Amino acid sequence: MTSPSPEPTRAGWRAALAVYSRPRVMAMALLGFSAGLPFLLVFSTLSAWLRDEGVSRSVIGFFSWVGVTYSIKVFWAPVIDRLPLPGLTRRLGKRRAWMLLAQLTIAAGLAGMALLDPHRQLAAIAALAVAVAFGSATQDIVVDAWRIEAVDSSLQGAMAASYVFGYRVALLVAGAGAFYLAEFWSWSAAYLVMAALMGVGLATTLAVAEPAHRVDPATRALERALEARLGGRAGPLQRLAAWFGDAVVAPFVDFFRRNGASALLILALIGVYKLSDITMGVMANPFYLDLGFTKAQIADVTKLFGFFMTIGGAALGGVLVARFGIPRPLLAGALLVALTNLLFAVLALSEPSLPLLALVVSADNLSGGIATAVFIAWLSSLTNQAYTATQYALFSSLMTLPAKLLGGFSGMIVDGWGYPLFFTYAAAIGLPAIALSAWLLWRRPTPPLAAEEA
Repeated sequence: MTSPSPEPTRAGWRAALAVYSRPRVMAMALLGFSAGLPFLLVFSTLSAWLRDEGVSRSVIGFFSWVGVTYSIKVFWAPVIDRLPLPGLTRRLGKRRAWMLLAQLTIAAGLAGMALLDPHRQLAAIAALAVAVAFGSATQDIVVDAWRIEAVDSSLQGAMAASYVFGYRVALLVAGAGAFYLAEFWSWSAAYLVMAALMGVGLATTLAVAEPAHRVDPATRALERALEARLGGRAGPLQRLAAWFGDAVVAPFVDFFRRNGASALLILALIGVYKLSDITMGVMANPFYLDLGFTKAQIADVTKLFGFFMTIGGAALGGVLVARFGIPRPLLAGALLVALTNLLFAVLALSEPSLPLLALVVSADNLSGGIATAVFIAWLSSLTNQAYTATQYALFSSLMTLPAKLLGGFSGMIVDGWGYPLFFTYAAAIGLPAIALSAWLLWRRPTPPLAAEEA
């Protein structure tokens, strides 16, 4: 069994802050913008356009199935890890080639949607929405793989923070920005502008360098052993079986081989880390309304404070990873998320107060930003660069699935127990993440400072 690689030596505070001046870290914000732009354009923004055109709510509901594409991206991630694109891969490399293809698909799909009439060509709009979602999910896979492979683990927190910043800006552009364009011009004009803005991602893809793709001897030996068990590569069927073994089976075998008996606990931590945060988030807006706050007050506090505090928290998380490594900030993030849920319980027991709401929302988004950046950095450190796309796609699916399933019961708990006990419950279900994060810290303690930094 190959033991996990040790944590990198911690940097001083000045060096930790300087991570955001790295060219690839700055480029990550632009790729994050490209990744976030299409998301709302096939969900809530598209729903608003269709409803504005008089499309029935029942039909609009069917469009939500487009989102399934994002949930099943793990099924074609092995293809992205292994299949070269004729012409493009040789010129750009395997990550940038797939990234470029995905971005061109998104841009073409958005432009095509803009040129169609929802009254007469709704089926064609639906087909293009699926194409955009497929391109977007594919871009997510490749951008994650590029992010992990482009820098070492000490910079992964900063890369995650830059990604979150770009993604959040893109959500504002594709949400509020598209609404303004539709109000002053038309929905078609809005979607054409969004298609043009995909040029940000295209230009970045062409400008950044392809990361090195390193395959260690143990991984090569694993693939040779799997190929031998599947009959080698003597004929077409054997070659297909060998490709399946290398692309699909090997990433899972590799993960368990590298982590041994700890693999199941690591997977458990991935599955529970976001439980507290996502479960609370399901009932957040109904809670604000039930307290008596107006929609304008909720928008001002959650959007304004939420945006800047999330970005600030993610940036701080990136600095903490560069300064202290991953295990200690990972534990701190789990603790902070659970504790801020208790602040919501305090808010539920208090008289409605806009300053108190702003304080609680700020604390929640700051802690969520820290936890997200550190968690993404940790997930990135778990991948083998031979299977980056496949393994990270699996991790990213696992990190949200249990939380989304459990979050579905949030309304029942509020109806039965009330908000104070619900938020206490939301904090309590963060305890497994805290315990497993503490186990991870015990298993992989942070190394001492280098002599020149002590």
